[in-house]
Amino acid sequence: MPAESNVQDVTSPASPRTRTMPQPSTNPTTAAGSSSSSAATEKPRRWVKRYRTEVSASSASVLSTITAFPLDSVKTRLQTYPYKGFLDCVNTTYKAEGMRGFFRGVTAPLASVTLVRTVSFSIYQRSKYTYSDWMGKNLGFCPLDHVNKTGAYPTLGTLACFGLAGATAGSGITFIACPFELTKLSAQVSVLMANQKNADPKRQAIALSYHNKGTFQTLANIVKHRGISGMYTGLNLHLLRDTLGTGIYFATYESSKQILTTVSGKDAHKNPIAVLVAGALCGIVSWALIYPIDSVKSIYQRNALMYSRKEKVPLPKIRWFRRDMYRGLGVSMGRSAAVNAVFFSAFEFFKKKINALEDTEPGRSL
Repeated sequence: MPAESNVQDVTSPASPRTRTMPQPSTNPTTAAGSSSSSAATEKPRRWVKRYRTEVSASSASVLSTITAFPLDSVKTRLQTYPYKGFLDCVNTTYKAEGMRGFFRGVTAPLASVTLVRTVSFSIYQRSKYTYSDWMGKNLGFCPLDHVNKTGAYPTLGTLACFGLAGATAGSGITFIACPFELTKLSAQVSVLMANQKNADPKRQAIALSYHNKGTFQTLANIVKHRGISGMYTGLNLHLLRDTLGTGIYFATYESSKQILTTVSGKDAHKNPIAVLVAGALCGIVSWALIYPIDSVKSIYQRNALMYSRKEKVPLPKIRWFRRDMYRGLGVSMGRSAAVNAVFFSAFEFFKKKINALEDTEPGRSL
């Protein structure tokens, strides 16, 4: 992962592209001081400061994933099996599987979500500067300069910049996330798959083979029945969901944080309420707009787990505004609001603490 030496937050007072360089001095004493100062700045930076985005994102991911995983498990069950509602799903799961049922498959997302969020934020940070620079040079409007202005509100230009950067990050992490998410889904519904009566004994046997398997056993089982390519079952739907969803996610977060910061008259880093609310909103809005895609992805992946390699799995149609396509939406939105409120609050907190550290290790010299 490349070091994040020049990346600033969107709400920082100055863009790294507009920093003024110091002028050379003709005074020998000043020159010597300047040389000494230059040498000091060339000291190796703390690892944690160079990778502050990655460290903050991974730490916040672990905390937010564990906090809200039971709601994610309920959401997946509601999407793939017919329950009477949220409470019926919770009661049925608890009676049949106990508390463990709500944390089935948590190992995979702990690893995958941490990795995916870390990579996603790294790609996003770099992409938004790239798109902002391009827009500034070719369209005469620099989104990041606009965001840094006191009292500024979102524009179509800032929405486009953050949305495109988010879409770039979403499409980039799909290939990492797909196998992990398939494994998580299998673990979450493995008991239901095993209890589901299939007319085809072969498919029933395959379904039973996933019952009570650990993360790596589940992955090995998928490869056994579906081949290596089986780890990427539903990749097209996953790519569509993550590209659209992540674009909406970041555009909503940055824009709502900017509005709340402007209205309150405080800097974003001094306004934790803005971060908390913006984090909750970005999860709610993104899920509300792409949920039918996620439902079809979950149904398709669940069905595919009961097919052998080379067998064609029927692809469900994405049907917008049909009630069955939105089963579990309320749970998903509530979960996402909680996850992202915790995540972004923790992310900004960790990053602030890291930024407050000295640039180099105390007592360390070249």
